[in-house]
Amino acid sequence: MVDVDLSQLPFTLLDDEGRDHIRRGIDLAYFDRDEIILETGQAGEFVYLIHKGEVAEIDPTLPSSTARIGHYTAGDLFGAISILNGKSRYRFKAEQECLCYLMPKALFQQLCRHYPDFSSFFRQSLTHKARLMTEKRAEGGVTMAGFMLAKVSECMRAPLLMAATTDIASAVKQLNESHADSLLVSTQDDTLGMVTKTDLLNALVLKGSAVTSSVDKIAHFNLVTVAPDQYLFEVLVLMTRHKVARVVVMEQNVLKGVVELTDVLSYFSSRSYVVSLQIEQATNLEALSAASQRTPELVKALMAQGVKLRFAMDLLAALNSRIISKAWEFTVDKRYHEQSCMMVMGSEGRGEQILKTDQDNGLILADETQWPDLASHMQTLTDTLIQLGYPPCPGNIMVSNPEWVATVSQWKGNIAKWARERDGDSLMKLAIMLDAHGVAGNPSLLESVRDELFERCSGDELLLSYFARTALRFSTPLTLFGSLKKPQHGIDIKKGGIFPIVHGVRTMALERRIKATSTFDRLDALVTDGRLDRRFADDLGEALALFSELRLKQQLSTLETSADAKETNAQSSRRANRVVVQNLSSLERDLLREAMHIVKDFKQRLSHRYHLEYS
Repeated sequence: MVDVDLSQLPFTLLDDEGRDHIRRGIDLAYFDRDEIILETGQAGEFVYLIHKGEVAEIDPTLPSSTARIGHYTAGDLFGAISILNGKSRYRFKAEQECLCYLMPKALFQQLCRHYPDFSSFFRQSLTHKARLMTEKRAEGGVTMAGFMLAKVSECMRAPLLMAATTDIASAVKQLNESHADSLLVSTQDDTLGMVTKTDLLNALVLKGSAVTSSVDKIAHFNLVTVAPDQYLFEVLVLMTRHKVARVVVMEQNVLKGVVELTDVLSYFSSRSYVVSLQIEQATNLEALSAASQRTPELVKALMAQGVKLRFAMDLLAALNSRIISKAWEFTVDKRYHEQSCMMVMGSEGRGEQILKTDQDNGLILADETQWPDLASHMQTLTDTLIQLGYPPCPGNIMVSNPEWVATVSQWKGNIAKWARERDGDSLMKLAIMLDAHGVAGNPSLLESVRDELFERCSGDELLLSYFARTALRFSTPLTLFGSLKKPQHGIDIKKGGIFPIVHGVRTMALERRIKATSTFDRLDALVTDGRLDRRFADDLGEALALFSELRLKQQLSTLETSADAKETNAQSSRRANRVVVQNLSSLERDLLREAMHIVKDFKQRLSHRYHLEYS
């Protein structure tokens, strides 16, 4: 029996008996440097698991300079697809002396017949494989994993519904008898509103309302609604984003129940609620800063407990928006709130930045706004955000820079100028504005500006071609997997993986006038629009999530070591974007390799759609 480590996927999908079958049935083979292990068109006879050495994957149909399309090293597996397809699509060649475990075709096929999960692993998309890795990482984080799977239907309360004409006295009596904190009211046209104990108390004590007054006079009618099959985690994000403690559950316009924050907390009592509560309760800059400084520990907790990255992104984006919104409230006089909109841009605007990065923000003013000392107030706001942990932008894209503060008409004029000039700086500014998200003030001002952007750019084929070309700016690092030996080296995951997806999807969203700013939401919208098929969109989203997660791990590691190493911000940033492949598990390497192939495919599609092969 051969002693081989089978503790990684896909072998963990077998039971002990299945793994023993492998140990009894495999052999160990030696391959000399430059020896062909598996030739193109050759029938697959073995699954190869590399023990030592490196193997190149070669596409003989490509020019020699680009034919090497993949690299495998110790712990990596290849040859299974060749057995399933009947022959090998590519050539596999030893790049140095290699030792490989050989699993015979008959044994592999027997395992596939007896273990469906093992068999399907080799046919699954990147999305399914990444889910397996997330589940494996979540083992031991039972509380968080259970929360991540909990649905609204599992914890919603039966609705307490009264007619809008009910008097306050009857409402108070009903609340006391039901031991509830809120009730829903229904108007004659079936519009739903909500009244809480606090609303009733304020009406009676502070406003002097009579107990015979009807509850519709104090009800709130701008309710946040969710569906019974939504995840409870999404509800927490919505509550944070909309600053509410209750949501109403509706299914096909039928009232089903109410979920209160206390219901959510019965499932979820981790740091995220503590941070959220601290942010909401902060009444001064010092308290807000203390809450803001806790977000890195929240990120670590979420990742350690196996939370899917997209959920973590949504929650942290909501928290960051609230921090910036609070900073705005502390800095800007209320009389200017309706006349202005503060927007965040870049990864913050897309809701895809978990850890705080450099500021990327601007200000839109209503036309004819009179704001004395505007520049001074914006400088104060920038300084406040620095104090809260958001470093200044090296490119000076901040509200303290007059270039990024303008009226609606001026912004529209800027957009027309950028669309006309089409140079690198103009295209970058259009991309920045396309990702803009309003976090404070009047969001309708931003919508007006964005409408102008779509009107000017979405139908301009030449501009779209120039715009899309940037997605091909950086090469896809498919061949570096075995050649990076030193910690200071590595794959630049931002340039090679994240940026091509983000900018390519942003280009397609611009063309189709999709208003969503999140890359994940844009992918969903492109599927609905018919521009992407669901499987490829899911794989693109999963590839982006994988790249972002690997980068996040590196960022967390960099946070812990950069201070000791006395690195500059630029050095720290470069190191945070580089992933050393040798430090990854065999499954992570496999997923990273597959994700890079998806990026390469996407870039080819972009090139064809926007005629970039001729530019």
